[in-house]
Parts: sequence; C-alpha cells; structure tokens
Amino acid sequence: MSNSLTLKSIRARSVLVPLRRPIIAGIGRFDHWPLVLVDIETSDGIVGRSYVAPYRAAAVPAILAELRDLEAVFKGKVLAPFDIFETALKALNVVGVTGVSTIATSAIDMAAWDALAKAAGMPLAVFLGGTIAPLRAYNSNGLWRHGVGTISEEARELQQDGGFTAMKLRLGNLHLKDDLAAINAVRDGVGTDIDLMVDFNQSLGLGDAIRRCHELDGEGLYWFEEPIAYDNVRGYAQLAQQVRTPLQMGENYYGARDLFTFLSAGAVHYAMADLMRIGGVSGWLQAANLAGAAGVQFSNHLYPEIAAHLMRVTPTAHWLEWVDWAAPILAEPLQPINGLITASSKPGTGIDWDETSVRKYEVKA
Repeated sequence: MSNSLTLKSIRARSVLVPLRRPIIAGIGRFDHWPLVLVDIETSDGIVGRSYVAPYRAAAVPAILAELRDLEAVFKGKVLAPFDIFETALKALNVVGVTGVSTIATSAIDMAAWDALAKAAGMPLAVFLGGTIAPLRAYNSNGLWRHGVGTISEEARELQQDGGFTAMKLRLGNLHLKDDLAAINAVRDGVGTDIDLMVDFNQSLGLGDAIRRCHELDGEGLYWFEEPIAYDNVRGYAQLAQQVRTPLQMGENYYGARDLFTFLSAGAVHYAMADLMRIGGVSGWLQAANLAGAAGVQFSNHLYPEIAAHLMRVTPTAHWLEWVDWAAPILAEPLQPINGLITASSKPGTGIDWDETSVRKYEVKA
C-alpha cells in the first residue's frame, strides 16, 4: 500500500528548561538547556514530533529559520523520510551540509518517522522491524567537572535514581591528580563494581592525551571518550594503538560518512551517534549498519526517548545513555528501572508535549 501522508505544515518552538544539575565541562557551563520542539502535521491530521538540543541558546534562531526554509521545500510532498533526508541535504549543500543544515534536517526526519509509525499504529522500533525490550543504560545526568567534595554523594544519587550500575564521569582536569581524585570519589560513593565511563570532552591535546590515557589505563575504566578534538582522525588512530582502555567517540559525527572515516582509519573501538548530528532516524540507520558491518559496538548520545527504539534495530547495540534533560516538557518521560530503559510502547516514538510546561519555558523567537 502506498504512503498517502503528505506534509501539511511544520511548527517549531523554542524552550529553555532548567537542568537538575548544571553541565560543567570543557565546552562551558549550562544551567538551562535549550530545546527546539518540532511538530509535523500531515494531510491526515497525524502529528509527528521531535526535538533537538543545540546546546547554545543563541543558535536557536538559525535552526528555526532553517526549519521554515525546509517547510517551504517539503510542504505538500509525500512524507518519505529517506527522500526528505537526501533532498534536504542536497538543497542545503550550498550553505554547508553540517551544522545547522543537518540539525534542522534531523529534526524533520525524526518527526517524519514518528508520524509514519503513528499512521501504522506501531511503536517506532516495531515499525522498523524490531521489538520493544529493556536496554542497559548508564546514568549521564551528573558527575561534571566540579570540585570533588560533592562527587561521592552525587554518584550515590545517580546510582539510586533508577538503580543504575553504570555512570559517566567527566575528566580532563589540568592535573592528573585531580582526575584521579574524581575517579576515587565516585568509587568511594558507589563502590568498585560500577561500570564507570569517562568523557574528556575533547579537553586534551594529542601529546597530553597519550600521557593521560596511559596514566589512567590501569584504573579499570570502561572507556575513554573524546580525549582530543573530535575531528583528529590521525590522532585517534595513534591513541587507539597505544591504550588498553577502549576509545569511545561519535557524538560529533555529522552523518554516517564521518563514522566511516574513523572506522576505515582504525581510530575507534566503540562508537556512538547523536541523533541531532547523525541525521535523525535515517542517518542513525545508515551509521548503525556501518558499525554493524565493522563489528563495532554502537551507543547513543542523548535523545533516549528515540534512541531506545533505534537501539532495538541496531546490530551492535551497546549502551543507552540516560539523560532526563527534556523531561520538563514531556507529557510522559521515560523512567529507568534497575538501570534499564524501555522505549514507549505507544505508536510512534512516544514523544508528546506537556503543553503547560512548554508555555512556561517557551522562548519567543
């Protein structure tokens, strides 16, 4: 049966929601989190929803402008995500495919897939040929780069808030002793049985990264994430050959081709994708199949509501990163149980807005 859904309109709004714990990393400090909420209305009255989180509130107007541009391109066209994905990137090639162009395209793509799954009456995972089932997750809602005095207690809170047995700590301090103190503080709080991932947020130069990763190699950490600039392919290939702790990266990949470049260079042990940058659901499926063909385990970065569906159709699905940063404006936020996350069983992705909260946090553009 042919797809009769056509795109009627795109509604995009901006909100600025409070974070329970401020983000403190090499990229800066964030006490509030900007979100762009997207609603695609179809000819049959079905509404597909998605959101993207561009980190910087100042970037929101550019994304909203690009969404208006793309609405004009696709209005009245058949709602076919793969066609939309390819057409959008070709149309925006003249202004650059990465950055705002991909972010806007990804937002539309995710909402389009949500609408199609709703039209079929299936959760997205089922619509894509998978099933709904619990996924092991790590808590990424804290343990940023701040004083070690509160890290032990914070680790206990993260462990208890959903029964997690894995969590992420941010490192990359100026001195090794401060990184070690942070690691020890987490383990003082939750014990040594926890799976502890560490993220450097690109804070080190290559030489310092080689030194620091060697110094931390005996700490039993689960992975080293983004120790150096995300686009230093040669540097990651060198690191990958020299460290025992597996390297993890990918949140800054813009499209599956970036993943292919790193896989080809032998520059990554684990990989992840950020739905806003990888190209939404369509881009994720491309990247996940590349990772599957290479035998590289694949995780998400943020967007757990949608990633919990996509991980169920990912050949080498690994860890789900759990953050609750969009929860203030969601009608039914996901809830972790015993360190596991299960996607919504409603048709589509399960994303729906708490309109009272949206009005409360909305920022007029």
